Amino acid sequence: MKRHILKSSRLKQGFTLIEILVVLAIIATLLSLVTPRYFDSIEKSKETILKQDLNMMRDAIDKFFSDKNSYPTTLDDLVTHKYLRAIPEDPITESALSWVITPPPDINTVGEVYDVHSGAEATALDGTLYAEW
Repeated sequence: MKRHILKSSRLKQGFTLIEILVVLAIIATLLSLVTPRYFDSIEKSKETILKQDLNMMRDAIDKFFSDKNSYPTTLDDLVTHKYLRAIPEDPITESALSWVITPPPDINTVGEVYDVHSGAEATALDGTLYAEW
């Protein structure tokens, strides 16, 4: 009789197919709720990094102008003269070469880098274009 009890307890170990399917359905439901929020948070973090990078480069351009009384010729001048350690990567385009340079409004001003914008053609979460930031 002890053999019969041991045998039946061994047979009842493990999960049934229905139990596994129920658990997988619950996991799939939770993932479908979490995934959109995850991707939105990634997009928000990229936008925050872009704003910070633009502010940092614009501040370096202003400091360069204050010290040298001219604007830099290229963004590399900011690195060469140690106003920046490196040109940051645009988080939207994932390239450090996609920055769009705006020349000074006054033609008589020395230098070519008055302002900098993102080279991304996409639209931000608030509906504005990244290129307008």
